[in-house]
Amino acid sequence: MGEFDVIAKYFYRAPKKALLGGGDDCALIQPTLGMTQCISSDMLVEGRHFLSTVDPYRLGKKALAVNLSDLAACGATPQAFTLALSLSGLDSNWLESFSNGIWDMAQEYEIDLIGGDTTKGPLTICITVLGEVPNGQALLRSGAKVGDDIYVSGTVGDAKFALEVFRGFAGAGEKTFERIRARLEQPTPRTQLGLALRGTANACIDVSDGLVGDLGHILRRSAVGAILNTDWVESSSAISQDLAALDFSTRLGYAMSGGDDYELLFTSSKSARPRVQEVSRAVQVPLTRIGEITKGLGLRVMDLEGQQMIKSFSSFDHFVS
Repeated sequence: MGEFDVIAKYFYRAPKKALLGGGDDCALIQPTLGMTQCISSDMLVEGRHFLSTVDPYRLGKKALAVNLSDLAACGATPQAFTLALSLSGLDSNWLESFSNGIWDMAQEYEIDLIGGDTTKGPLTICITVLGEVPNGQALLRSGAKVGDDIYVSGTVGDAKFALEVFRGFAGAGEKTFERIRARLEQPTPRTQLGLALRGTANACIDVSDGLVGDLGHILRRSAVGAILNTDWVESSSAISQDLAALDFSTRLGYAMSGGDDYELLFTSSKSARPRVQEVSRAVQVPLTRIGEITKGLGLRVMDLEGQQMIKSFSSFDHFVS
């Protein structure tokens, strides 16, 4: 089986939104009048972003999910994506399972695969997604305002917990491990939440490298500071039952520094609190208030007694971690 046979068999379906998908030198997309196009790319490298033992179906779903999460963070509706795939060899069973994961996620989020590339080399997956948002309504990292509340969606820290179990640095029972492993290997893009937050959130980012590190991107782009509380780590909807079973110090580290959660971290004005709760109910995703945007630069993390913590929290960095 050759390169183009692989593409035709596993990675081609007629597009529903694009004018022209794969099979030509370029795909064709007609921008919608009054909309701004959003584009983002993510690369997943075996041994760096995922384990060699991961189920290929789950890997296919995650590869697209992490890119859809970027669109969600901008409040964008998914349109299309490209897939560049480096393979060490041709394994029909692996390709069948991986492509099924891609297609199932694409169908669920109504996004077209419109092209890409395949080559031989270390297993690497690079996806570029395209979406659209009404002009002037994109959620950005640069809009946080002094006095804004800081919220996080869903739960954080579970994926980090699973990774530590894989590494042998933590233990978990069978049922707990299956739940946290699913959070690591099958994240849920918060697409509907991102759409619902347009006009309510002032700044937004998805939590991919760790809550503290990703909040830092908002603070730098918005030229503001923040106070981050820790009482929500003691007890809140942002902490799963599996994380709550750990000692406070451990779950604090996982929640603050763990990556791969792919939840949305956003800021909004205090006057928008009723609207935030409406959004939470409408999309059926818990939203937890975890801090406040402040004047000046820098982040202060407060302990349960309201005192600033000396401990620092690191996040994932490709060239440091």
